[in-house]
Amino acid sequence: MLQKLAALQQRLGYEFRSTALLLEALTHPSYLQDHPAAGPHNQRLEFLGDSVLQFILTDALFREFTAEREGVLSRRRAVLSQGGFLTQMARDLGLDDALRLSKSEEDTGGRGRASILEDAFEALVGAMYLDSDLATTRARVLAWYGPLAARLAATEDAENPKGRLQELIQPVHGNTALRYEVTATTGPRHAREFAVAVFLNDRQLGTGTGPSKKVAEEIAARTALLTLRQENHGNTK
Repeated sequence: MLQKLAALQQRLGYEFRSTALLLEALTHPSYLQDHPAAGPHNQRLEFLGDSVLQFILTDALFREFTAEREGVLSRRRAVLSQGGFLTQMARDLGLDDALRLSKSEEDTGGRGRASILEDAFEALVGAMYLDSDLATTRARVLAWYGPLAARLAATEDAENPKGRLQELIQPVHGNTALRYEVTATTGPRHAREFAVAVFLNDRQLGTGTGPSKKVAEEIAARTALLTLRQENHGNTK
């Protein structure tokens, strides 16, 4: 276990002064069924870490996106702190390899279970906060996330392309500048295919086709986002 802890701390870019805190963060409640004297499990640290993480993300988003409204900032924080996102962060850091689980939990796939990994990530943040201070924890957490704008762009474009496109266009062009138009409908009634174009005022930004207008609009929005990203990249050269 000591070798695993050393490897984990190297990946974290942080060496714990209290190994006991790190072990607590990695200890699932089930572990105490087999090892009752092993010390506390990670649920209290998860409670603390959740609040610390929310503050770190709130502060970072507030400082980075100075023109965004409260609703947009709240949605972006939710994206960065949702269970699936934290589960992937835990895997990226290798927390799954270092978890302490009961044999039964291990045998039923607990090491890869999303809820266990999410709790462990938040518990790790809580443990680091107690082991150091807020400034150190903030620096390490944001280093794990990397550039927030890039993380958000990749996630939001994939999950909600229409919402992401609206967020980019609205501050500059207003609420009604975007519109989606069905340009063609083909195929028999039971297998229709819709073609949709998205316009910024009178300029066509993207097109998409799909088995429903909703799907076609989402594909058109993704195309428009790619167009805007390529234009912005060209302008920065």
